Amino acid sequence: MTISKLEGEYRPPVPSRVIFGQGKVSRLQGELDALGGQRALLLSGPTVAEKTDSVRRVREALGDSCLGVYSGLSQRAPLNTAVAATKMALECNADTLVGVGGSTISDAARMIAVMMAEGITSEDRLRELGEQQNGLLEPNLEGKSLPLQVSIPTTLSAGEFNRGGGNVLDDQAAHKIRVRHPDLYAHLIVLDPEMTIGTPDWLWLSTGVKALDHCIERLYCKGNQPATDATTAKAAELLFNYLPKSREQDDDQDARLQCLMAAWLSMIGAPSVGSGLSHAIGHVIGVKYSVGHGYTSCVTQPYVMEYNRPASAGKQAMLARAAGLETRGMSDEAAAEAVARVVDEFIMGLGMPHRLRELEIPREDLRDIAEETMEDGAGRNNPVPISSVEQVLEVLEKAW
Repeated sequence: MTISKLEGEYRPPVPSRVIFGQGKVSRLQGELDALGGQRALLLSGPTVAEKTDSVRRVREALGDSCLGVYSGLSQRAPLNTAVAATKMALECNADTLVGVGGSTISDAARMIAVMMAEGITSEDRLRELGEQQNGLLEPNLEGKSLPLQVSIPTTLSAGEFNRGGGNVLDDQAAHKIRVRHPDLYAHLIVLDPEMTIGTPDWLWLSTGVKALDHCIERLYCKGNQPATDATTAKAAELLFNYLPKSREQDDDQDARLQCLMAAWLSMIGAPSVGSGLSHAIGHVIGVKYSVGHGYTSCVTQPYVMEYNRPASAGKQAMLARAAGLETRGMSDEAAAEAVARVVDEFIMGLGMPHRLRELEIPREDLRDIAEETMEDGAGRNNPVPISSVEQVLEVLEKAW
């Protein structure tokens, strides 16, 4: 009798309502009514507001429910922008935050919701709380109301599908201040390819690689299981097939919608499967050098995959099949090596950076990066346990 070693736990993903398809933003007013929202503040970054038509279209779709727009949330949402947005939301008595943009907007919106509930309206107060609680706020919100959250992504970062946390950047101290609470999530997510028109290719494609990074780490990090493997493998398949077809010049809205679906699917396993070393390194170099998370995935994941191969060849073989490789008759190790080459070629074929030095990260900084990476919780689920700075440094040297 053979006893199966299969065991684990599955936690459901974000309890968000998700609507998807071309032109779905036009339904916003009705969706907001159904949620019970009446007074919406629209949040975005300056680039989305000034160089695309997305903010104007969302504002028109919201109609009289839109009380105003705050478009100052630049990359990683520096404290002063989060405070300004919070003050504006409180002044107009907003009951809904509608975010248009990438992960910066969805991450910041969750922090802004808590700041509204807690009455935090100054940088000094938020910084003080961050220092008191070691950079992670865990507020008691009993009896306090949080605004509704609506997310409309314009990239493939998929931060809108995170639950339970948000963050903004303390740009003076060069680190994030985070917040954690189970009630922090988007009540409505709208995946509309028309909202991605105007997103520059470097951002769209690099965040597509970030979504692939999610897939790879969901496949082989601790907590993986059949329920998450299925959605993750499908997400990777969609990205391999459609991301190259989704460049702005190709004007292929179906390809862009398929990529939005892939980003969603890449996150379904997030509550059950933690991220790994690629995300941990990316968190550090992203903040330390003001590099977008899409680019960090491009220059970390191929080398982390190689490092993790001895402990995850079977899972990497699943990725090979998602990439369309014929793996019959191949060992898991051979399939894993083959898909590593595919991932390399995929990233470079998109015109994305492939080495740390392409991001102008000095080689002499690698040890400092490795030391800071050891402090990032994202690496704790890596298939090869990370217990020393030297292990991280080995990966960084190859990536440089």
